[in-house]
Amino acid sequence: MPASPLIKVMTDAARKAGRSLVRDFGEVEQLQVSIKGPANFVSAADHRAEEILFQELNRVRPGYGFLMEERGVVEGSDKTHRWIVDPLDGTTNFLHGIPVFCISIGLERDGQMIAGLVYNPVSDELYTAEKGKGAFMSDRRMNDRRLRVAARKTIGDAVVATGIPHRGRPGHPKFLDELGTVMKSVAGIRRTGSAALDLAWTAAGRFDAYWERNLGAWDMAAGIVLVREAGGLVTDLEGGTDMIGTGNIIAANSTMQKELLPLIRARVT
Repeated sequence: MPASPLIKVMTDAARKAGRSLVRDFGEVEQLQVSIKGPANFVSAADHRAEEILFQELNRVRPGYGFLMEERGVVEGSDKTHRWIVDPLDGTTNFLHGIPVFCISIGLERDGQMIAGLVYNPVSDELYTAEKGKGAFMSDRRMNDRRLRVAARKTIGDAVVATGIPHRGRPGHPKFLDELGTVMKSVAGIRRTGSAALDLAWTAAGRFDAYWERNLGAWDMAAGIVLVREAGGLVTDLEGGTDMIGTGNIIAANSTMQKELLPLIRARVT
């Protein structure tokens, strides 16, 4: 399926920023790194990629606002559209030479997510979705394979992804309590270090479900569209739709969601 003009705009920007990240990833030991919080690193590569994305998206859609992880809020003259961008999701992986990281771009219109892109420039896996038009993945071997969430119906067969709160983040006891409950019911639990990729891989059916708390809007924006357009259900941990407001998310097919959400909610206090 040919990419729409909107998806092409997002793809071109992501690929350009991705080339910059790949160059820096090849020289990861020489990166100039600053620390903005415990175990929360931001590299020169992160800033370079964000600047490329900002310039490219602003050039082709002048007036759109931005919410970016490093730059923060940039008001635009067009108050109906806003890009929500993470130039490097999985920064800790990146800095340790682990090739599991991505660029995430979401587009919000009147408060609703309408398009999303997640791109791992090392694997060249590109995940895109536009509201009402489906979700797709392309890489070096294939073009625009349509995505569908996993069809498994039994939670005991499920591989579920999550995020583990690191040093300096709240909620360690709560998470361990929650994890202890969930892992007794599923086939396996995975942690990749990139929320955006977790959502993309859920959309692709690699993971049967995914949940995490205390995320930023830029971690989730693109993935929300991907999962929905792949036929999945995305809610917050109360079963509502305010994922970006609460910072909490769960994504799965509808059957798996009904089984997993009560397990997680039972541990939320």
